[in-house]
This record gives sequence, C-alpha cells and structure tokens, in this order.
Amino acid sequence: MSRDFSDSHQWLSINTATVRKQWPLDRIIDECARREIRAISPWRDQVAAVGLEATARQLRAHGMQLSGYCRGGFYPAADAAGLQAALDDNRRAIDEARTLGAPCLVLVVGSLPGTTPGALAGQPVYTSLARARAEVRDGIAASLDYARQVGMPLAIEPLHPMQAAERACINTLEQALDLCDELDPDRSGALGVALDAYHVWWDPKLQQQIERAGAQRLLAYHVCDWLVPTRDLLNDRGMMGDGVIELKALRAAVEAAGYRGFAEVEIFSEHWWQQPGERVLDTCIERHRSAV
Repeated sequence: MSRDFSDSHQWLSINTATVRKQWPLDRIIDECARREIRAISPWRDQVAAVGLEATARQLRAHGMQLSGYCRGGFYPAADAAGLQAALDDNRRAIDEARTLGAPCLVLVVGSLPGTTPGALAGQPVYTSLARARAEVRDGIAASLDYARQVGMPLAIEPLHPMQAAERACINTLEQALDLCDELDPDRSGALGVALDAYHVWWDPKLQQQIERAGAQRLLAYHVCDWLVPTRDLLNDRGMMGDGVIELKALRAAVEAAGYRGFAEVEIFSEHWWQQPGERVLDTCIERHRSAV
C-alpha cells in the first residue's frame, strides 16, 4: 500500500534545478527550510557557486537531508585522455556527494561525444551508440570501484529516448538494470537506479522492471509531469497534475517494490522558471499532496 501524502509533505524533496533561475543554492535551502521541506537534491554547479563546505554547513544547520546529488556520468569521450578526464570528474563528484551526506550520486551517463551540451558546434566525434554504451559500462565499472571504497551508491538514471544522442544512451529502466546486474550481481546496494517519471512513464515494460528493481536498486524517485502538447523536450516539464503521467499509480508501483524514500520534484521548465520562486515551492507542496 502506498503512503498517504495528502496531509503532509514530509516526503517531498526539491531538486534544486526546479528554482535554479530564481535563486542561488543558499537561498533555495533557506526557502525550503522555511516551508519545512526537509530534503533537496542539489546540482554540482550550484554547489560550486556557493562553496562545498559552506553548503554542507548550511544543510547541517537546517537539519536538511539530500535525496540525491546531481550529477556524475558523461563517460563517453573521443580519446583516452577524455575517458580519463571523465573518470577523474566522477571521482570528484563522489567525494562531493560524501561531503554533503548524499544517499546516492545520480549518473546521467552521456552518449555521443560532440553532442554534449556545451560542446563545440559540429558533428559528433563518433556516431556509434554501441561504442558509447561500452564506454558507459566501463566508466561506471571504474567509478563503482571507488564508490564502494568510500560508501557512496551510484544511481543510473535512464533518460527518455529523445535524449539518446546527447545526454544518455541508457534509455530504459531495463537497460539500466541490466548494467546493475552485470556490475553488481550481489545487489549490494552500491549500484542502482534513479527513476524519473518524465523519462520512463511511456515504457510498456515499466511495471515489470520496477518489480525487478526492488528496494535494493530503487535509490531515487523523481516526479514532474508530461505536458500535451510539449513545446520543448528538455525545458517544458509540467508541474505534477498538469499533464498525462499517472503519478499516483506510478508511485504505488514504486512503493510496492519497496521504495520508501523521498519523491523528488525535478522540473526543468521555462514557464516555472519565470514564476516567483515562492510560488513554485508552494505549488510543489500543494501538488505533492494532491497529485503525487
């Protein structure tokens, strides 16, 4: 039986991208604490802007938890130097996640080099998804060795196929779990998935794969909604209840599989980024109770 969220938002977490255009991270933390939102999932660039140690102190002062840390990944590269640079960066991300007390580091695994946001304009360095997926597998395996040593679980986030070229070549929960089973066959808790409703709601195998994942693999759960029509496939996510995702049914499936963590609101939206941050957070609280 799924938990009742209708009279409390104790299991609400805010992914800080949701109000990244309105406020810096320190203000986001204060505004969440003011509303008794007891968890966030911050992004590395936001943490860097405020300072890692300063962020850790502020979180402790508010008694605030993390539901995840965004993000590691982006493993594929054109050459050996690029592959090593990715491994080095993921090691830093793991260390940052530990400093902040995150329960997991979320991996957006990357795909075809040259298409990554911020890369130089032009054609991809290569167009082999098979090669990209092999480099992702090897990269996660290497990061996992260090993550195990320091006790930081890694959560693979499968992304919608529309982002298979430039952001993630792992596009279904089944693919992500296949990697988990290969690299962590003992289901040790060191490797799992971050399940984002926006990316997986369409998958005909979703229910089956959620059951397969179980509590050991379900490390994070993200919610928003899919608007019809969607004006921008990256930055037009909907507020929960404004779209077509069966969010209550999806959470019921996730919780039936054993998940008992936060429902993390992660909304990339030009519409919501133009609203006052206070209104966005207040709406997240209301919709968390009524729609999630």
